[in-house]
Amino acid sequence: MQKFTLLLLTLVLLAPLGIDLYLPTLPEIALGLNTPVSNIQTTIPLFLLVMGLGQLVAGPLVDNLGRKPLALAGLLLYLIGSILAATASGWPQFLSARVVQGCAVCCTAVVAFSGVRDRLDGEEAARAYGFLNGALNIVPALAPMLGGFLAEAFGWRAPFWFLTGYALLIGLLVIFFLPETRPADTLRVKGLPLKQYGQILSQPRFLAFAFANAGALGMVLTYVSLAPQVLMMEGKLTALQFSIAFGANGFWIMLVSVLVNKMIRKVGRPVCLFIGSVAMALGAMMLMAGAGFLPDAWQSHWALYMLPVAVAVAGLAFTVGPATSYALEPWQQQAGVASALAGFIQMAGGAGGGLLVMMLPLAEKSALGLMMAAGAILTGLAWLCSKKVRGTLTAL
Repeated sequence: MQKFTLLLLTLVLLAPLGIDLYLPTLPEIALGLNTPVSNIQTTIPLFLLVMGLGQLVAGPLVDNLGRKPLALAGLLLYLIGSILAATASGWPQFLSARVVQGCAVCCTAVVAFSGVRDRLDGEEAARAYGFLNGALNIVPALAPMLGGFLAEAFGWRAPFWFLTGYALLIGLLVIFFLPETRPADTLRVKGLPLKQYGQILSQPRFLAFAFANAGALGMVLTYVSLAPQVLMMEGKLTALQFSIAFGANGFWIMLVSVLVNKMIRKVGRPVCLFIGSVAMALGAMMLMAGAGFLPDAWQSHWALYMLPVAVAVAGLAFTVGPATSYALEPWQQQAGVASALAGFIQMAGGAGGGLLVMMLPLAEKSALGLMMAAGAILTGLAWLCSKKVRGTLTAL
């Protein structure tokens, strides 16, 4: 099972690699494509928005066609998108490349989380989801540094050539080692399963946990999108210093995720959700207090941004595993459809929330604080819902 989970992890990594690897090179990409850096920044939430929307289509396909074929289709799209980005001569081609990559990761993400649901239940599934989401944080820990080194040595296109090679390698691993885990009694549908989506969306339990994940993801997405502006342009950190600060936060989330995996069995999923809500609320209060009460001379210091972020993203680690397992637990016979719908709410909701707060006439720290508060409220509602859940539910 460990080898199977690790193989699923390689598929899940396609999404964060597509975001974090090129973060330190945003100004260089903007210069190389002769476009404002704000255009390049919008490709981050756009990437996740496309990923979320695409899962509504990928979910039925993974139940109808199987996990492995859709994984290979996603890897092929990722390969094409990476090549388009690496060879982009202007903003339209780069934007198209990011849309193609977003379509690709919606397929691989649904395959990965459906695979966990195919084989695991209850707290074991929560631990697997927590492992996948926790291990993901090695990417924001290392990818910005790797992307920065590649760009410094070979130019801003190099990170996208790296993604091309990664997609080829994972494609070979999937062909030879990924088993087909779709249950024999999986319900198949023709076209978009609107009826099934409606049935799942009619369950308050599903909505509570899916939106908790959306709030947590939106908070992290807002932090990631604003970090280059706050830390590099206002805080005057170099690309290497930015990578170190960003990477340290990624390692921190990974350590907290390991702790959460050990705590789930001892204290239960509801307690983890409660801690997640409190951590995000505390991060919001720290961020707003620092911006409102400390001297102006301190406002550009990196710690006033990164310390509240460290507290809030710990809440993400406590939220995602329990919330995902609670949301998908009742849908064993429709794991692909349910995973897709949960992914859509998480990705599109988080990306939409992040885009909304960034469009508001707010300072960067105020926008992030607002998103942290939203994540805390949504996770708190999920905690209240979890107290009403008893035992492990089977398929409805």
